[in-house]
Amino acid sequence: MRAAVLALMIAAGGGASPAAAQLDGNADEAKVAPYSLPDPLRLTDGGRVTTPAGWWRRRRPELVSLFEQTIYGVAPPAPRRMRFEQTDLDGAALGGLAVRKQVTVLLDGTPEGPQLDLLLYLPAHTRGPVPVFLGLNFHGNQAVSADPAVAITHSWVVPATGIVKGRASLHARGIDAADWPIETILRAGYGVATFFSGDLYPDADGKVAESIQPWYRISPSARDHWGAIATWAWGLSRAYDYLRTDPQVDAHRVVVIGHSRYGKAALWAGARDQRFAAVISNCSGEGGASLYRRNFGETIRVMNNYWFAPMFKTFAEREAALPVDAHELIALVAPRPVYIAGATEDWWADPRGSFLAAKAAEPVYRLLGAGGLAADAMPPPDRPVLSPIAFHLRTGPHAITPWDWANYIRFADRYLPARR
Repeated sequence: MRAAVLALMIAAGGGASPAAAQLDGNADEAKVAPYSLPDPLRLTDGGRVTTPAGWWRRRRPELVSLFEQTIYGVAPPAPRRMRFEQTDLDGAALGGLAVRKQVTVLLDGTPEGPQLDLLLYLPAHTRGPVPVFLGLNFHGNQAVSADPAVAITHSWVVPATGIVKGRASLHARGIDAADWPIETILRAGYGVATFFSGDLYPDADGKVAESIQPWYRISPSARDHWGAIATWAWGLSRAYDYLRTDPQVDAHRVVVIGHSRYGKAALWAGARDQRFAAVISNCSGEGGASLYRRNFGETIRVMNNYWFAPMFKTFAEREAALPVDAHELIALVAPRPVYIAGATEDWWADPRGSFLAAKAAEPVYRLLGAGGLAADAMPPPDRPVLSPIAFHLRTGPHAITPWDWANYIRFADRYLPARR
């Protein structure tokens, strides 16, 4: 593989919704009601986009605004006074395999203000900048590796092994390492960058006061108030802001990746921020890659309120009234490569609905000369389709696995832009 750093923003672990709520969803294909998807190239005034210029000048900005207003909320612009403080550098980490860096992103430029802690592993002994996979993690940076030098998060953490009263302990080291095959990724020539979602918005209801949102003085009652997913996606862009300054990172080949709810955030980050070279969304379900209008599995009614703008919940049980759907979110990544994935046992995330959304994004990709999804029907399990719009259905549960990662690396090898 080419030596490049894919900014690997992945979020591993954690289901899309509590198990009790899952009993509420439809799991029977025979009960899926007919639906009609909005045309991704049809403007709200009824006109139709027929040229790339029309997409870039009119339809794309219109779609971004519609997603902000009705689903994710409006995030603030990048901070003007942001600073980066490197707190750790080891050129022979993980037994000499990696260069490890730990960087604090001071979002308002001061130690007292909001911040996120970025963990970055780069392959050692490489020439020139490398690509990076960038993604959120569920339980703190210390959870993605047993590396004893990784700082333990001070942010509130959801219950898990080694988490005591919302705080991570030494026993939380490496609890999510199976979801982050860091050494495999490094040996393939890629870097891994991650930060904890709780640095920006603790992943639980009633935590807005502990999030960064109060710093930005946006009324939580505003209908387009940014939710947690928009906050996490905004943070991914701030992590990219650092990565583009690191001479060992190929800023033109940073891939944003996420699992489950963080797969939702990765898609929204990649849709809004065109600096990401590619987007990977693993088992993201509704609110991510799965169609809203398809009544299967997760629905607007049972999703967490804090993930989205207040306006979003007004579309519960009237999804047809939404002015957008998931295929248009995927289309916003165009013409950059995008990979959508699901799992056979993860009916709640509706992998078929994700495949159909990916396929319905094709008109935009083709308009921009980027190809499409090289499958007319949903592929059988464990048969990845690696095309500019890629898809796979893995055998097994809601998870991100080494098999998933192996295919994401193959995808990046094939479709990342040439090194500049």
